[in-house]
Amino acid sequence: MDVIEDPALQDPALEVLGRVFGYDAFRGPQREVVDHVVAGGDALVLMPTGGGKSLCYQVPALLRDGVGVVVSPLIALMQDQVDTLRTLGVRAGFLNSSQDRSERRAVEEAFLAEELDLLYVAPESLGGGASPTARLLERGRIALFAIDEAHCVAQWGHDFRPDYLALSMLHERWPDVPRIALTATATRATHTEISTRLQLDDALHVVAGFDRPNIQYRIAPKNEPRKQLLDLLRTEHPGDAGIVYCLSRASVEKTAEFLVGQGIAALPYHAGLDQRTRALHQSRFLREDGLVMVATIAFGMGIDKPDVRFVAHLDLPKSVEGYYQETGRAGRDGLPSTAWLAYGLADVVQQRKMIDSSEGDAAHRRVLSAQLDAMLALCETVECRRVRLLAHFGQESSPCGNCDTCLNPPESWDATVPAQMLLSTVLRLQRERGQSFGAGQSIDILLGKRTDKVAQHAHDELTVFGIGTDLSEGQWRGVVRQLLAQGLLAVQGEYGTLALNEASGPVLRREREVLMRREPDRPVRAARARGAKAAVPELPASAAGAFERLRAWRAATAKEQGVPAYVVFHDATLRQIATDEPATLAALGTIGGVGATKLERFGQQVLDALHG
Repeated sequence: MDVIEDPALQDPALEVLGRVFGYDAFRGPQREVVDHVVAGGDALVLMPTGGGKSLCYQVPALLRDGVGVVVSPLIALMQDQVDTLRTLGVRAGFLNSSQDRSERRAVEEAFLAEELDLLYVAPESLGGGASPTARLLERGRIALFAIDEAHCVAQWGHDFRPDYLALSMLHERWPDVPRIALTATATRATHTEISTRLQLDDALHVVAGFDRPNIQYRIAPKNEPRKQLLDLLRTEHPGDAGIVYCLSRASVEKTAEFLVGQGIAALPYHAGLDQRTRALHQSRFLREDGLVMVATIAFGMGIDKPDVRFVAHLDLPKSVEGYYQETGRAGRDGLPSTAWLAYGLADVVQQRKMIDSSEGDAAHRRVLSAQLDAMLALCETVECRRVRLLAHFGQESSPCGNCDTCLNPPESWDATVPAQMLLSTVLRLQRERGQSFGAGQSIDILLGKRTDKVAQHAHDELTVFGIGTDLSEGQWRGVVRQLLAQGLLAVQGEYGTLALNEASGPVLRREREVLMRREPDRPVRAARARGAKAAVPELPASAAGAFERLRAWRAATAKEQGVPAYVVFHDATLRQIATDEPATLAALGTIGGVGATKLERFGQQVLDALHG
């Protein structure tokens, strides 16, 4: 009889993947990157959140001699990253400012003795090569350098970190040690900047698909956004973990208070809170089920919580890159999730005003303006959101059938005449009265409203007074918003008043047609939309009870060990266990996410909970 050998026995990388991480195959370009780095080559990897970037350096670190050094900007999350690896049986440690002298010394000794597989350090701790950490690294044997969140090197990126600029010294100090830089988001320009600044032009460049098919993208007209958010949480995501992003600290606080007042477990997070409170709230979000974090963009980078079911924005993000990375924190486990954004006229005015008043030269403001234009184009498109989003990163795709514009297609309409009316109103206020106002006054004039302000300035004497009654106030606000979004109207000054620009002239002279998006009558709801995938599919009735027993066991185990629940097992793994109902340890070991160490450590407990 022929003996069929396990392929993993002849394949060290596949053997490590299965034994340590519990997976039987690499995904996408992971294998190419792993083989290249194991062989000593440099790599620059652009891969979406949840796409398995970490394995691209963790597997090579376990296969190469020495210790893999991971440069991570996330001091507050290093403990959780290390806990996750230790649960898998990987010898991991970190060095950062949160440790006392004895803790630091123990990690340093373990590094020098090669009793670690992976060591996490902060970019600032390397100090351009002159720091105690850099001197320590010179005394040990390094398997590889992994530079995580590599987009932080891009000076006009959304998460720029000056300390990343000094990481080019890694190649100069350790020319024979392979480097792998990784990020979940980068346009072509950012990709080029990362490559240049980290001296990775000759490295293997891998750009995986940026599509996150399990995320349903939806952008809703802003109308009492907190109530809209509450409706989303109650109807589609009751009891789910999620992140709500707000632009200001005050909005974060008010939104968190509002949600708590409505019976939803919510916590605020922003840079104005003291460090201890921020750390406590972040820890609770990672460790407890069903919490909603209301935050500024100071929160989120590196968050590895796999069961975030929704990311909501109550204010317009400044760029598509930022939006993509923030929404990418949803659904890391591959299960259906929602990316929801409320967007309105005030967002456009505020963002334009912020750019005009921003520090920096004209070139910097042009970059900010181009980033905003791309974000506005995503909001105003009548095409598939996913097609537009992926096109921003240079990737072609077909309509997804799962975003709001696919599920409930909006119409385009010829808004040339209303645009001329609005621009003419702004022009007459400026030329005939030497005045400038915000959108509200121009709309009141067009609707023929005899308000106190209209009477005070005798605006009812203008020839445009009352000529716009065919549209409602809400429709006029949409016209203003889309004129601003298309760059056909400008805002100026501290109060964001409306002003004409060079592009306004051709519209006024009837030399340019203006097409606008008409919002659908009914908003998309994931639970009601035909073919929608945003709601996590229900387990078979026979598996639902087992899944809840497994979750209860996991919660107790995680609390006992002081780690987040997902460090023990992901929801996706528990769902598979509940569905397959393995009866033996051998059968349990074949399920994705159950590696050898977890099988030995938790296997019998899992079977007891499953069949209990």
